[in-house]
Amino acid sequence: MNGQEAAVVVNDPLLIIIALLPFIGALLPGMMIRAGRNACAIFTALPTVLSLIMLLLLAPSVMAGQIITVELSWLPQLGLSVAFFLDGLGLLFAAMILGVGLLITLYARFYLSGDDPMGQFYTYLLLFQGAMLGIVLSDNTLLLLIFWELTSLSSFLLIGYWKHLPEGRQGARMALAVTAAGGLAMIGGMLILGEIAGSYKLTDILAAGEAIRASDWYMPALILILLGAFTKSAQFPFHFWLPHAMAAPTPVSAYLHSATMVQAGVFLMARMWPVLAGTEAWFYIVTTTGLVTMVLGALIALFKDDLKALLAFSTVSHLGLLTMLLGFGTPMAAVVAVFHIINHLTFKAALFMTAGIIDHEAHTRDIKRLGGLRTLMPVTFVLGTIAALSMAGIPLLNGFLSKEMMLEEASHTDWAGSPWALPVLATLGALLSVAYSFRFIVHVFFGPVREDYPHKPHDPPFGLWIAPALLVGLVVLIGILPHVAEPLVRVAAGAVTGGTLPEFHLKIWHGITPALYMSVIAVLAGAALLAAHRPLDRAWIAAPRPEAKAIFDGLVGGAVGLSRWVTQRTHDGAMSRYLAIFVGSTTLLGYLAWRGGGMPPQTREMLPVPPLVLVGWVLLLVAAGSMALMHRNRFRSLVVMGVIGLTISVGFVYLSAPDLALTQISVETVTIMLLLLALHYMPKASPVESSAGRRIRDGVIAIAGGAGVGALALMFLLRDTPTISDYHLANSYEGGGGTNVVNVILVDFRGYDTYGEIIVLGIAGLIIYAVMEALLNGPAARKLRNTDYSLDRSRDRHPLMMVIATRVMMPIAILVGVYIFLRGHNQPGGGFVAGLVVSIALLMQYMASGFAWTQSRQKIEYHAMIGWGVVIAGLTGAGAWLGGKPFLTSGYDYFHFPPIEEFELATAMLFDLGVFLAVLGAVMLMLYSLSRIARYAGETVNREPMDYDPSADRTTRTTKEQE
Repeated sequence: MNGQEAAVVVNDPLLIIIALLPFIGALLPGMMIRAGRNACAIFTALPTVLSLIMLLLLAPSVMAGQIITVELSWLPQLGLSVAFFLDGLGLLFAAMILGVGLLITLYARFYLSGDDPMGQFYTYLLLFQGAMLGIVLSDNTLLLLIFWELTSLSSFLLIGYWKHLPEGRQGARMALAVTAAGGLAMIGGMLILGEIAGSYKLTDILAAGEAIRASDWYMPALILILLGAFTKSAQFPFHFWLPHAMAAPTPVSAYLHSATMVQAGVFLMARMWPVLAGTEAWFYIVTTTGLVTMVLGALIALFKDDLKALLAFSTVSHLGLLTMLLGFGTPMAAVVAVFHIINHLTFKAALFMTAGIIDHEAHTRDIKRLGGLRTLMPVTFVLGTIAALSMAGIPLLNGFLSKEMMLEEASHTDWAGSPWALPVLATLGALLSVAYSFRFIVHVFFGPVREDYPHKPHDPPFGLWIAPALLVGLVVLIGILPHVAEPLVRVAAGAVTGGTLPEFHLKIWHGITPALYMSVIAVLAGAALLAAHRPLDRAWIAAPRPEAKAIFDGLVGGAVGLSRWVTQRTHDGAMSRYLAIFVGSTTLLGYLAWRGGGMPPQTREMLPVPPLVLVGWVLLLVAAGSMALMHRNRFRSLVVMGVIGLTISVGFVYLSAPDLALTQISVETVTIMLLLLALHYMPKASPVESSAGRRIRDGVIAIAGGAGVGALALMFLLRDTPTISDYHLANSYEGGGGTNVVNVILVDFRGYDTYGEIIVLGIAGLIIYAVMEALLNGPAARKLRNTDYSLDRSRDRHPLMMVIATRVMMPIAILVGVYIFLRGHNQPGGGFVAGLVVSIALLMQYMASGFAWTQSRQKIEYHAMIGWGVVIAGLTGAGAWLGGKPFLTSGYDYFHFPPIEEFELATAMLFDLGVFLAVLGAVMLMLYSLSRIARYAGETVNREPMDYDPSADRTTRTTKEQE
């Protein structure tokens, strides 16, 4: 029976508080540092302590076999929910994260100097702690992925905390590049698992192990997920980033690289063990990777002179050991892996802290500059020696127990048909582990006291050694009384395997077994290897070997060079190239999709084409072709553009789309008028900027793209396809209170789109104004001042007939605009068209009597008009919330005020009013911006409605006749 299915599930909201408390607590250190370093450390520890207490309150239920869950709906359409669950494995890792996090907070308080920004450090620490808790508690794979990437980002901040050190910045970049790249691969694997299982909920995926392993997508999912795990846990060939991350402060190394970040990959493999393990692919990929990493990491660690580098590669080796155990795929190997996770945490965190103490007091981590510290730092010596002996696997310490169990599992596991390969290589890894552990003890603490220490070493204050002392106490306690850890190991291992565990007991003596012989060989040969370290070290230094950092730097440099080459040839600022790439790629992808099939059979016949429609279509083709051929003549191309717009408007009328026709005509009129004004300040013709070959290329792409869009439209028109228009037609009146479906769509069903569009339109008007402001205050202003507008200027630029005509048209146009505005909810019209109609009326006034005369009679700022339009539309949409409806849901009712007939009032009218004001303000602001160029250039500004007043001539003639 699956253990996850058999467990009792209990819902407890306390779990979500545990997960989120570190993120909330991250707000405190930055503020409390002003109260002093002690206050900052206390308030950093507070959220960790509270989370740990709440976790301990839930622990008895988990130890009794229950699973604690909590779930909040977030984006159910995407299968994303804030879901957490706590089982044995989650309990183990959460306790590790919070417990060691608390010790690191204490240790960092005394480790960091007064010059280090402690508030910033603790903020980063809590962010990382929250991200790690999110990983181990998530019950939704999508949520897990979010927390997974957050660990990469927060660890980047922690590793690069000492920003003044180049190696710190480089180590942070390397860690981020490797782990984030693996995270991207893992996203793909998790999505595949979710699709196979039919759910992104992790507990559902864990229950679908058989279906996943039988799926054709099992292998891609396995490889992608393992890439994420291997990069995070520094497995070969991604092991190189971890040692370079040692440039971080020692509290970071002790936390990230013993109990948390590097264990995330191991946690992922353990969590997905019921789903992915049990196949040959899992065995050979995971076991081989772990075995190679274990041996290679231990070999490199033996010859490292930097204490933290030695511990870093030893961490790589032990992570390889854990990976190898999980790769075996047996329940007992999973038990050993869980036990070693606990043991590795205790001795490795203590060793990192010990190395930090030595560096803090002696001002060096170079083993060749140390030695003799046994008498100078007796407390540190005891702590470091016990932790290192545990790492070596010496009896009566916890490391010995899990090492013996690992060797036992390796001794009866075949690899590629060989019963000797795994036992021999596992013994070699253990041998090397003994050697570098003994080296840590002998070369650092033994030997004569030196006179050339960079700083006279001595034991640190109590606050610096109490944290590693507590961990070393656990090392001894579990080593002597292993049964105290057995309940936690049993419940965590049960969560890993998802089923019944083999009978086992944690004990010191297992009898005379192959593992005992292998362990004795490892200890004796390791001691001998240390005795021969000096000549071996010289040989190691002289031997040629690939440098992982150099390879990584070369790959990064090559990727940067390639990206620059691609950028220089594609992203050179040429809009024509961007459009050619975009349109060409889109057309090609569309063609490939069409070739792939899937298009339903034709269900409709082609309707006969009336002659008039054919004429219009040919006219449109000719106009479009003329536009392409005559585009250098700006005035002609503008005329052709107007022809195209009006032809499309006629097409809308023919297709019974009066709303679209009205909008198209209004937009065309306003656009042409504004562009005609803009042409006054531009050359008549644009220069030749493209070669003949490029023009041919662009023509081919344009024809292919247009033909593709046309073919796509034709294929849909010849087939019955479900559309949303049926819903709009059925619900326009009942849901939006209007019979004009197009308007109801704009102000209700798709009101949010319309709201965004008027904001964009307003921004466009403001940008044009800002560009003109920069233009008139920049180098171009000098050219404008030197422009001579006296040539070819009409004497009567504001003729009498035009002034009179526009005066007559003004009230009529405004009345038409008001009429179109009021009828828009039930008949063709609306705020957008009304705004354009009134804009045309005002534009005509500006053209007839000049900007200055008209502007002096305008009392509302166009900037304010845009702002009020957006505000009114937004408040109308927000008003729907008062009725418990979604944003921009229309409300309407019918009213009767005698003698007026019953009429409808809808909130959509207010929204349309906002659209009207925003459109009118944007168009007029664009006109105002264009007029500023003429006035700045010295063009005359009239204060009267006409340049030439005939009545003035009559008055003059009458006066002369009287005289």
